[in-house]
Amino acid sequence: MNTIKIAGVPEHFNLPWQLAIENNEFNNQGIDLQWTNVPEGTGKLCDMLRNGETDLAVILTEGIIKDILAGNPSKIVQIYVQSPLIWGIHVAADSKYQTLEDLKDTKCAISRKGSGSQLMAYVNAHNQNWPTENLQFEIINTIDGAVEALANEQADYFMWERFMTKPLVDKGVFRRLDDCLTPWPSFIIVATDDLLQNQPDIVQKVLEIINTKTATFKEIPEITTTLSTRFHQKLEDIQEWISRTEWSQEPINEEMLNKVQNQLFELAIIDKKGTFAQLAIR
Repeated sequence: MNTIKIAGVPEHFNLPWQLAIENNEFNNQGIDLQWTNVPEGTGKLCDMLRNGETDLAVILTEGIIKDILAGNPSKIVQIYVQSPLIWGIHVAADSKYQTLEDLKDTKCAISRKGSGSQLMAYVNAHNQNWPTENLQFEIINTIDGAVEALANEQADYFMWERFMTKPLVDKGVFRRLDDCLTPWPSFIIVATDDLLQNQPDIVQKVLEIINTKTATFKEIPEITTTLSTRFHQKLEDIQEWISRTEWSQEPINEEMLNKVQNQLFELAIIDKKGTFAQLAIR
């Protein structure tokens, strides 16, 4: 049995992994796939890849490209979710801010430096024609930290996946002012260079198993009910989310990678571009 460590956010996108593990689909192929939930998100996942705490990660596209260019010894092995991520832009329910424009020059809560929540603040600022040099950040680690920071006015707004955050909107904790979509595929699968060098066949086997799962995920009987129950979401919200979500079973190609890098460079999220060989495997 080959033990492989994998990490990702505890969100509905990753239920295919959980179901495949629970159904022994990896075990049956001689792989002990050990999943770790990482609520802190992309910045923490990047650290785990760098430190050898995980072999694989399901991670936001923009965050890992930035971190690989900064020296993370990992490579993109595949697109996982092709559809864009919908980031809700939230304020405290009783906040004085009423419109997106009101948030100009205010402080954004982010999980940590280099996280998707920070990088998307740059995307949003660019979309609104705000000077990005004026962006201010408060590190809050998790969504619970964001609740506290916005309530205590340590930060003014918080960007997080719209549907995972909606229960807090429904409860009157947050108020959502608008959405901001990623202009690229939302999640990709990344492997450490060490794993790719020493166990490339295992990486391919893991991909084959998860691709089989995601290809038929929407056809699983009562899957929307399962998602609603597990992630404490209203059924109608899950139905909207799943209708907008498209998993991928394809590797990233050079054209797509260059397009994403060009967008990140234009947004000043990265200050240099890498070659395909630096960032991904074919």
